Amino acid sequence: MIALIQRANVARVEAKGITAGEIGVGLVVLVAAVQGDAPAQAQRLAERVLGYRVFPDPDGRMNRSALDEGYGVLAVPQFTLAADTRKGMRASFGPAAEPEHGSALFDAFCEALVARANGPVERGVFGADMRVELTNDGPVTFWLEAPPKSG
Repeated sequence: MIALIQRANVARVEAKGITAGEIGVGLVVLVAAVQGDAPAQAQRLAERVLGYRVFPDPDGRMNRSALDEGYGVLAVPQFTLAADTRKGMRASFGPAAEPEHGSALFDAFCEALVARANGPVERGVFGADMRVELTNDGPVTFWLEAPPKSG
């Protein structure tokens, strides 16, 4: 599984004109499942997202995590992260998990966040056309992966 995390001061996601999720200070997490992913990858990615040190300590160094600080997480499904962009002028989505499997893994990822988080966990709507608004703090953005086990 793939996550693009962004440190935010405030964020919200809207689907069909309705706010689906909203947080104050915390992380916006764009999430994609790839072929071969299983619930173990969802669990591991949730652990990495919550524990990744992107927030400043008293000395201004990125030594604190959302878990440490009790900050919110806004998880947004985004299958386009799984695109193969190595050649041509149009992405191939062959690496992405099938929608039904991707949806189940996104749910498992969100459930793992809720089980571990010290702050609010909000989420977008799988398969919906969404609008995401955020104030990226820093900006601070990281790409995280929990790849499927090979062979």
